[in-house]
Amino acid sequence: MISRHAAAALAKLAGWYPIVALTGPRQSGKTTLSRAVFPDKPYVSLEDPDIREFATADPRGFLGQYPDGAILDEAQRCPDLFSYLQGIADKSRRKGRFVVTGSQQFGLHAGISQSLAGRVGLLHLLPFSFGELPQKRRPAKVEELLLTGLYPPLYDRDVPPQVWFADYVATYIERDVRQMLNVRDLGAFQRFLRMCAARTGQLLNLSMLAADCGITHNTAKSWISILEASYLIVLLQPYHVNFGKRLVKSAKLYFLDPGLAAWLAGVRSANDLALGTMRGALFETWVVSEFVKFSRNRLLAEKMYFWRDSAGNEIDLLVERGNEIVPFECKSGQTVAGDWFKGLEKFMGWAKSRRGGLIYSGRNDQSRVRCPVFAWRHIEKAASWAFYPESSD
Repeated sequence: MISRHAAAALAKLAGWYPIVALTGPRQSGKTTLSRAVFPDKPYVSLEDPDIREFATADPRGFLGQYPDGAILDEAQRCPDLFSYLQGIADKSRRKGRFVVTGSQQFGLHAGISQSLAGRVGLLHLLPFSFGELPQKRRPAKVEELLLTGLYPPLYDRDVPPQVWFADYVATYIERDVRQMLNVRDLGAFQRFLRMCAARTGQLLNLSMLAADCGITHNTAKSWISILEASYLIVLLQPYHVNFGKRLVKSAKLYFLDPGLAAWLAGVRSANDLALGTMRGALFETWVVSEFVKFSRNRLLAEKMYFWRDSAGNEIDLLVERGNEIVPFECKSGQTVAGDWFKGLEKFMGWAKSRRGGLIYSGRNDQSRVRCPVFAWRHIEKAASWAFYPESSD
C-alpha cells in the first residue's frame, strides 16, 4: 500500500469524534485507507445487496452486530442507518467507534447534516497527490503526469489510462449519475462532461456551456453541482478585494484530476499536448488539484481563490492564510522568462503581499527573494511554503 498523507488526519478525527466520515470520488482509495488506519475494525460493504437489505430492514439489529464499531463502506446506500448511529453516538460518546465512507457528497452529507451534525468528523480523500507517490513510481515527465493523472488504480494495475478512464466514466455515469439525478439522456450528460473538461482552467460561463451542449441554463447549473458532488471538479471563486479595479465575478472550473480531464477532452498523447491548446490548462489544473489535496489531507482551511480584473491582469491561484494572501502563477513552459513575474509583482504591490511563488514545468528551483520558482516535481514543497508561512522564514 502507498502511504496516504490523509492517514494522520483520519486518526486525529477518530480521537475527536464518535463517528468519522471518509468521502471522495470512486477509486480514490477510501476503503484501502480506512482499513489500513483501523485494521481491527470489522469491514462491511453496503454495496452488497444482501447486507444492504439487512441494514435497511433491521438497522438496529444490523448495527448490534458491531458493539465495538465497524467500517461501513458506501454508507449513503442505506440512509436510515444515520439516525441509529446518532443514538449510538449519543449513548456511548466513545470516540472513533464507527467509520463511514461514501463516494457521493449528496447522500452522505444529507445523512450527516440531518442526523450526525456535531457527532462526525469529515475527511475528503482525493486521488494520490504527487508527493504521495514513491520516487520510483512518479512519472518522469510532466506530460506523462498530465495524461495519466493520479487515480490509485493506475499505479497498482497494469492497465492503460485510456482503457481505465473509459471504464471509469461509463461506470460513473451509469451508477452515480442515475442515483443522484434523474438524467434521462445520459448521452447529453456525457457531452456536458466532455465540454467541461475542455474548459478546465477557464472561467465558468453557464449560459455559453448550456448553449454549446443544447441544454437549459438551469440544467447546466444542476449538472455542475453533480460534478462537484462526485468530486470530479472544484470551482475556484474569485478574490473580491478591490484594488481600484473592476473584478471578474465568475468562478473558474477545474477538474480534480488532470488525466481524467485530458482523456475527456480527447488528449491522448504527449504530441497532442505539444501541438494543442490544453497543455497550459491541464498544467494549471494539476497545480490547483495538488493544492486542494494538500489542504484537505491536513484538515487545513481551504481558502483558495484566483484573481482577475477587467484590464486583463490575472493571478492563477491565491492561498489565504490568516491575514496573508500568497499569489501563485502556473507556467507550463520549461524555461523561466522574466515577463512571467509581471503579474505577480503587480498583485503583490496592490495587495501588499510579502511573498509570491511561481510553479513551472522545468527541472530546477530558483531561490528568489520574494518570488521563488518551484519546479513541477517540487509541487508539495510549494504548497507547504504557501500554507505554512513559518516555512518561508
